[in-house]
Amino acid sequence: QVQLVESGGGSVQPGGSLRLSCVASGFTFRRYLIRWVRQPPGKSLEWVSNIDGSGTRPSYSASVKGRFTISRDNAKNTTYLQMDNLKPEDTAVYYCERPDENYRGRGTQVIVSS
Repeated sequence: QVQLVESGGGSVQPGGSLRLSCVASGFTFRRYLIRWVRQPPGKSLEWVSNIDGSGTRPSYSASVKGRFTISRDNAKNTTYLQMDNLKPEDTAVYYCERPDENYRGRGTQVIVSS
Protein backbone atom coordinates (compact mmCIF):
# COMPACT_ATOMS: atom_id res chain seq x y z
CA GLN A 1 0.00 0.00 0.00
CA VAL A 2 1.50 3.29 -1.13
CA GLN A 3 1.66 5.95 1.57
CA LEU A 4 3.05 9.47 1.60
CA VAL A 5 3.13 11.31 4.93
CA GLU A 6 4.05 14.98 5.12
CA SER A 7 5.26 16.83 8.19
CA GLY A 8 7.07 20.00 9.17
CA GLY A 9 4.45 22.62 8.54
CA GLY A 10 3.66 25.42 10.93
CA SER A 11 3.37 29.16 11.38
CA VAL A 12 6.27 31.45 10.60
CA GLN A 13 6.88 35.14 10.05
CA PRO A 14 7.75 36.52 6.61
CA GLY A 15 11.39 35.91 5.87
CA GLY A 16 11.46 32.79 8.00
CA SER A 17 12.20 29.19 7.07
CA LEU A 18 10.60 25.79 7.36
CA ARG A 19 11.63 22.33 6.21
CA LEU A 20 8.92 19.95 5.09
CA SER A 21 9.43 16.20 4.99
CA CYS A 22 7.58 13.51 3.07
CA VAL A 23 8.10 9.91 4.15
CA ALA A 24 7.12 7.30 1.59
CA SER A 25 6.29 3.63 1.98
CA GLY A 26 4.81 0.79 -0.03
CA PHE A 27 6.95 1.16 -3.15
CA THR A 28 10.57 1.26 -4.31
CA PHE A 29 11.17 4.90 -3.50
CA ARG A 30 14.34 5.49 -5.53
CA ARG A 31 12.59 4.60 -8.78
CA TYR A 32 10.05 7.41 -8.70
CA LEU A 33 9.88 11.13 -9.24
CA ILE A 34 8.31 12.92 -6.27
CA ARG A 35 6.50 16.21 -6.56
CA TRP A 36 5.46 18.90 -4.09
CA VAL A 37 2.27 20.82 -4.76
CA ARG A 38 0.37 23.32 -2.63
CA GLN A 39 -3.13 24.66 -2.26
CA PRO A 40 -3.46 28.23 -1.02
CA PRO A 41 -6.68 29.14 0.80
CA GLY A 42 -9.56 29.38 -1.66
CA LYS A 43 -7.39 28.49 -4.64
CA SER A 44 -6.61 25.42 -6.71
CA LEU A 45 -3.59 23.17 -6.44
CA GLU A 46 -0.37 24.52 -7.87
CA TRP A 47 2.89 22.79 -8.66
CA VAL A 48 5.88 23.74 -6.50
CA SER A 49 8.79 21.41 -7.26
CA ASN A 50 9.84 18.01 -8.63
CA ILE A 51 12.77 15.77 -7.95
CA ASP A 52 13.69 12.69 -9.99
CA GLY A 53 14.47 9.33 -8.46
CA SER A 54 18.20 9.87 -8.33
CA GLY A 55 17.85 13.34 -6.85
CA THR A 56 20.02 14.93 -9.51
CA ARG A 57 17.40 16.83 -11.48
CA PRO A 58 15.29 19.13 -9.32
CA SER A 59 12.92 21.62 -10.87
CA TYR A 60 10.94 24.54 -9.42
CA SER A 61 8.07 26.82 -10.21
CA ALA A 62 9.00 30.42 -10.93
CA SER A 63 7.31 31.56 -7.73
CA VAL A 64 9.63 29.55 -5.46
CA LYS A 65 12.85 29.24 -7.47
CA GLY A 66 15.78 30.59 -5.52
CA ARG A 67 13.94 30.32 -2.19
CA PHE A 68 12.95 26.64 -1.96
CA THR A 69 15.23 23.62 -2.25
CA ILE A 70 13.99 20.10 -2.87
CA SER A 71 16.08 17.07 -1.95
CA ARG A 72 15.70 13.40 -1.15
CA ASP A 73 17.35 10.70 0.90
CA ASN A 74 16.62 7.40 -0.78
CA ALA A 75 18.03 5.46 2.17
CA LYS A 76 15.32 7.02 4.34
CA ASN A 77 12.53 7.01 1.73
CA THR A 78 12.17 10.71 2.40
CA THR A 79 11.82 13.85 0.31
CA TYR A 80 12.46 17.28 1.78
CA LEU A 81 11.39 20.78 0.85
CA GLN A 82 13.55 23.47 2.46
CA MET A 83 11.66 26.74 2.31
CA ASP A 84 13.58 29.95 2.96
CA ASN A 85 12.62 33.61 2.78
CA LEU A 86 8.99 32.66 3.13
CA LYS A 87 6.34 35.11 1.97
CA PRO A 88 2.66 35.45 2.93
CA GLU A 89 1.73 34.15 -0.52
CA ASP A 90 3.43 30.85 0.37
CA THR A 91 0.62 30.18 2.84
CA ALA A 92 -0.98 26.91 1.74
CA VAL A 93 -1.45 23.25 2.49
CA TYR A 94 1.57 21.46 1.04
CA TYR A 95 1.28 17.95 -0.37
CA CYS A 96 3.79 15.50 -1.71
CA GLU A 97 2.81 13.31 -4.61
CA ARG A 98 3.92 10.38 -6.67
CA PRO A 99 2.41 11.76 -9.82
CA ASP A 100 2.67 8.71 -12.09
CA GLU A 101 -0.37 7.19 -10.40
CA ASN A 102 -1.71 10.27 -8.60
CA TYR A 103 -0.75 9.22 -5.08
CA ARG A 104 -0.86 12.13 -2.65
CA GLY A 105 -0.38 12.55 1.07
CA ARG A 106 -2.76 14.32 3.45
CA GLY A 107 -0.75 17.49 3.49
CA THR A 108 0.84 19.82 6.02
CA GLN A 109 -0.26 23.40 6.67
CA VAL A 110 2.12 26.31 6.23
CA ILE A 111 1.10 29.77 7.41
CA VAL A 112 3.29 32.78 6.76
CA SER A 113 2.07 35.82 8.62
CA SER A 114 3.32 38.66 10.75
